[in-house]
Amino acid sequence: MSVYCGIACRRKSFWCYRLLSTYVTKTRYLFELKEDDDACKQAQQTGAFYLFHSLAPLLQTSAHRYLAPRHSLLELKGLLGKFGQDAQRIEDSVLIGCSEQHEAWFALDLGLDSSSSLSASLQKPEMEAELKGSFIELRKALFHLDVKDASLLFTAQALLHWHHTHQFCSRSGQPTKKNMAGSKRVCPSNNIIYYPQIHVNLRELEAAAWFSHDEVATALRRKGPYTEQQNETFPFWLPPKLAIAHQLIKEWVEKQTRSSLPA
Repeated sequence: MSVYCGIACRRKSFWCYRLLSTYVTKTRYLFELKEDDDACKQAQQTGAFYLFHSLAPLLQTSAHRYLAPRHSLLELKGLLGKFGQDAQRIEDSVLIGCSEQHEAWFALDLGLDSSSSLSASLQKPEMEAELKGSFIELRKALFHLDVKDASLLFTAQALLHWHHTHQFCSRSGQPTKKNMAGSKRVCPSNNIIYYPQIHVNLRELEAAAWFSHDEVATALRRKGPYTEQQNETFPFWLPPKLAIAHQLIKEWVEKQTRSSLPA
């Protein structure tokens, strides 16, 4: 009996470690794509694209359920070319996740006016006929979607909507430019960076805020228990060193520090 329990515990530990390792690896990969435009563009070569039209995802019917088809970069370029669109439009896509095998997933809205080119939005009926599907409002299709698809599509819809409504700087009034992954927008005239933020979910988070690189670096250098850290000098505290979140934050700070050093 004790041998069986020992084997069961080892198996459980192995699978927990494997899941943890996969999560950390995916998180690091997604972070790299969000920070490195060249890496993100390269990921598009082997990635997959979910298509939207005016924030409604392209869905196909299968056995009384909806499926969200994905398209390769080559298929997407062919589709755009067929409708007289420049491949530059793909730069309007946003990164929404990746598989365990590091296949990056993107979303592109073909119904919103393009911010990267002068091309107008594509007509919905023609697109639906070509793609053999329908652009359906997400809230109407929710209960007929796979849970994973629903989660990805909601993420995609939120990001696409944010970019569509934040194309101009609130301070200068000048057009902002998104990075390749769509994780931020920058105003070229004053270098102000805008990040997507939909609102704090108070059922899951007590509070949320943005912190600069220097503030996070200072928090990493800080020593002492949590009770000693709560004062006016240090507005927040970090997870303990053994936590995955701590290691990810530390890796981000070190990477940002290295990239800012003179060559």
